[in-house]
Amino acid sequence: MADNAKPKEPEQSGSSSKKRAASPAADDIGRISVLDILRVLGGVVLLSAVASYFITGDSLLWGWRPWFARPDGLKAWVKGPLSLTDDELKAYDGSDPSKPILLALNGTIYDVSAGASFYGPGGGYHFFAGRDAARAFVTGCFEEDLTPDLRGVETMYIPVDNDMAVEDEAREKEVPKAELKVRRQQDAREARKRVRAVIEGWSKVFAGETGKDYLEVGKVRREEGWLEKLPKRELCEKARMERPKMRKPKKEQKQKQ
Repeated sequence: MADNAKPKEPEQSGSSSKKRAASPAADDIGRISVLDILRVLGGVVLLSAVASYFITGDSLLWGWRPWFARPDGLKAWVKGPLSLTDDELKAYDGSDPSKPILLALNGTIYDVSAGASFYGPGGGYHFFAGRDAARAFVTGCFEEDLTPDLRGVETMYIPVDNDMAVEDEAREKEVPKAELKVRRQQDAREARKRVRAVIEGWSKVFAGETGKDYLEVGKVRREEGWLEKLPKRELCEKARMERPKMRKPKKEQKQKQ
């Protein structure tokens, strides 16, 4: 019977069990936890903020002042966005000291009270306050273009010679009809892009993205079809005079070369 007994498995030594017990701890040594990552990121953010303050002297975000970091921004957020008609907007031109100075650009309302010396009564740009004068921001015609109507304003960026008729026999000899048509389309697209770039650039200024203490506060409320009810405008003289000249035809350039 003794011969039929199953052999006993050898007992594992104490050193092996210790190795197994110690292995999880050893595995943790090379791991990076989420907490470690957060600590590193927090240190980078803190270092950047300190460096920004010492370099700029007043900003922890390298000149960027988001609305939630400003008391007036939080106040506007609590009140909610404004919704004013063009007529209602006129009351915020700075004439009433109890009201903020507002202006609109392409339908968006901005609080420019921080620039009262410019946009308030007596300021050099007071004519922008209390209205949407998007067209004037593009053309630079501050007397005749204080309107939100941007129709046709891209023409100021289209070369003058593009206004000449395609059927003009003299021009037909210099520029093929197909080439002239393609060029007109390209110039029109580029002109519209330039208009958008101007509007977007000023939008960033009035939204406080360039360091100014201005703020977006709402939208202009307009009835459907309002733009079609306005008479179409011609380019102001200043914009007409600044229109670029048309590029020379490829054939003419090759002949000179």
